[in-house]
Amino acid sequence: MPTFPDPPLTAARPSTRDGVTPEAWKALIGSTVGYAMDGFDLLILGFMMRTIATDLHLAPAQGASLVTATLAGAVLGGIGFGMLSDRLGRVRVLTWSIALFAVFTGLCALAQGYWDLLAYRTIAGIGLGGEFGIGMALVTEAWPAAKRARATSYVAVGWQAGVLAAAILTPLLLPLIGWRAMFVVGLFPAVTAWFIRKGLHEPALFVARPTRISAWSSLRLLVADAATTRISIGMVILCGVQNFGYYGVMIWLPGYLSSRFGFGLTQSSVWTIVTILGMAAGQFCFGHAADRFGRRPTFIAWMLGAAAMVVIYARLTDPMALLVGGAVMGVFVNGMLGGYGALMSELYPTQARATAQNVLFNIGRAIGGLGPVAIGAISASAGFATAIAMLAVLYLLDIAAMWLLIPERKGQELA
Repeated sequence: MPTFPDPPLTAARPSTRDGVTPEAWKALIGSTVGYAMDGFDLLILGFMMRTIATDLHLAPAQGASLVTATLAGAVLGGIGFGMLSDRLGRVRVLTWSIALFAVFTGLCALAQGYWDLLAYRTIAGIGLGGEFGIGMALVTEAWPAAKRARATSYVAVGWQAGVLAAAILTPLLLPLIGWRAMFVVGLFPAVTAWFIRKGLHEPALFVARPTRISAWSSLRLLVADAATTRISIGMVILCGVQNFGYYGVMIWLPGYLSSRFGFGLTQSSVWTIVTILGMAAGQFCFGHAADRFGRRPTFIAWMLGAAAMVVIYARLTDPMALLVGGAVMGVFVNGMLGGYGALMSELYPTQARATAQNVLFNIGRAIGGLGPVAIGAISASAGFATAIAMLAVLYLLDIAAMWLLIPERKGQELA
């Protein structure tokens, strides 16, 4: 097993129990901007796909594979960068991941055909994949226990901000500057996040950890004993259902609104924006509720809300009810994402915290990728309303996993 020389690390000032240091705010801003970059990049690629395919003469399967390659790269990068950050440092490895993402996103603007663009998107995805888990670990280690969940919920809102910015800016800018320049626009949040993180120091908790283990050893800590293995299984279920519901709803509902109710592009866009705003509000509220009432009660409340809302939404027919219902459904279906950073940080030690965040969430992302396929298959035989309502069963499974496998550690100091 190769070994790495221990790099010198400078510790940030620790937060007090009830106060938040300037360094903690910088960690939060840098992580939020980085996660917004992820959401912005993925959505602009989807918006530009038809234009890119026409310009580069891509077949439909080739165009779709660009998104798949980005997500596959994100899974690999998330796992690899998560393990490295537990070994070498949060800020350092995050800076590497942003640099990798920025360089290869910029190269996408120079692509001349399918294969070089596919390579650029895959490597950019590897850089993109490190953002979620390392950013969450950095924030939770810098913020006090009493405000930990709300801090991670702010990071999660960053994704929605990036998605919203892409939904608003791409239709406006794409006809004016073209798809190549849009990839250059996508560099700006990455460069901003990079400069913010250049001024950060490692959390004192990370610098003071008793031992520094190898990257592969941090992965083994996720199944260190029977109790930890149960927790890891529970987190895979939670992350899998979270992503399954999110992608199932976001991919299929615009088409459902168009085919069943005759919504045009403008109406579908309004629905999308309102739903995204609902998701952001849900994440914000989730973090504050989890800090006040505890992780398990808040997760279970949101899961019950998601199970109820997917059933209710499938029965709505009035356009205004669909608009309002989409926002409320967004609050619950994706609001839970605001709590995963704090929850996983409290369940795993410092030596494996970023590894746990990235590995478990990306396994859930891989499972969640099956959501659109499953929803589509059920829709073809039983109708979309039935398919979306069946998501309620998954949220009930979520509740069982939370109740049986995940302990409550609200307010505890990180180990």
